[in-house]
Amino acid sequence: MRVKTDSQKGGVFNDRLHEKCGVVGVYSPDGEASRLTYFALSALQHRGQESSGIVTHDGEEFHKHIGGGLVAQVYTEPTLERLVGDYAIGHNRYATSGGKHDHHAQPVLRTDDMVALAHNGNLPSTTALHNFLKEKGTFKRGSNDSEMMTDAIRYYRYQGLNTEQAITKAWPLFTGAFSCTLLANDGLYAFRDRCGIRPLCLGKFKNGYIVASESCALDIVGAKFVRDIKPGELLHIGPNGLNSHQIEKADPKLEIFEYIYFARPDSILQGQSVNEVRRRLGEALATECPVKADVVVPIPDSSIPAALGYSAKSKIAFDHGLIKNRYIHRTFIQPNQALRERAVQLKLNPLTEVLRGKDIILIDDSIVRGTTIKEIVKMLRRCKVGKIHVRISCPPITYPDFYGIDTPDQSALIASQKTTEQMCKLIGADSLAFLSYNAMIKATGVPADQLCTACFSGDYPIDLRERRGEIKFSETS
Repeated sequence: MRVKTDSQKGGVFNDRLHEKCGVVGVYSPDGEASRLTYFALSALQHRGQESSGIVTHDGEEFHKHIGGGLVAQVYTEPTLERLVGDYAIGHNRYATSGGKHDHHAQPVLRTDDMVALAHNGNLPSTTALHNFLKEKGTFKRGSNDSEMMTDAIRYYRYQGLNTEQAITKAWPLFTGAFSCTLLANDGLYAFRDRCGIRPLCLGKFKNGYIVASESCALDIVGAKFVRDIKPGELLHIGPNGLNSHQIEKADPKLEIFEYIYFARPDSILQGQSVNEVRRRLGEALATECPVKADVVVPIPDSSIPAALGYSAKSKIAFDHGLIKNRYIHRTFIQPNQALRERAVQLKLNPLTEVLRGKDIILIDDSIVRGTTIKEIVKMLRRCKVGKIHVRISCPPITYPDFYGIDTPDQSALIASQKTTEQMCKLIGADSLAFLSYNAMIKATGVPADQLCTACFSGDYPIDLRERRGEIKFSETS
């Protein structure tokens, strides 16, 4: 299959740890697939700010555009006009390890090929994929997990299988988390691992369909939410509608961090409003970890609903004491401590008139390395505040993630190395408390056995294989 490539190089690909992303797939017989994908990717900007890409198919050819930076920087009107076709897939990316090389940006589309893939998630073990591709003589040195997944599907397509058969045949090689959209000459495909660790949902508009990581992307294009793509499901979308095939028995385990931090508050996950879950987390935090103070202050943006919940439950006033520079993005994935500290100063500015002389309950959704919260506490001290009571709307993060979150190194997780008292002293707060595990689960409104809580519990629902040796488990795990 011929490929027309319009590659834009821009931005700086930092050497970051492995990531989470946002994916989109659109079928629009009105020829608006690329434009709708662009809008959907804009709604998913929070899931990836490193690069963005769209691949379309016009019935004969693929058309591709990938660039570094934010969605609004990567695409222009002429670019979208060149991305012709009724089918499109899109991808927003946080850098993977080795992410300085923009050839790892997605969607993955090999030259003169017949499939394009956009992948959200991570395969902790690629040994089976690597060995398979080497055995078949198709392994490409330097390929990441998403590229190897694409190559395995390509191999079976070149063996004469149709796209559904090729995905099904390659499926056992995919050991890890994957929510994918795939484009081929016979339509659009969407599929998730058997646990559905990363989100993926389906929407309907006019006579077309959209698949996206979050429902907020459906809203922006005027699509009606239909349902979540089922864990283990392969969905084919084309002119004849939908065709579903359950490849593997579902064992739902959505990553709980989607509720706590990753997803936009206006998204719906597993039938639950993310905004309302975060409010309930804050209410539970106020019940479990009360303290006397003058004002409840969130660390924007994802902690605002939890802070509102804490304020409502505790009857302590809520106020915006920290103002966010919305053009500076999330800081805990910066590559070294010096840059993280600098980024915190650029990202947040305190409202001294709100804070001076007051005892503060500072609400955050999580503590990862502890660098960010430490710098924020220092900033607040300079405002001559009273006491600073830090309250976290989830339990301590003590285990690494291998399914697509950018904190895989356990030694970098402060809660895995220190007690709560030690953390409190290190960050310079007057008190520190975390929400309990059971209260967190209850606040989601989802049964515990339908959530992936590996970062808190050390319970990994998909076999880590050789990577399991990297984890230091507690005696109670």
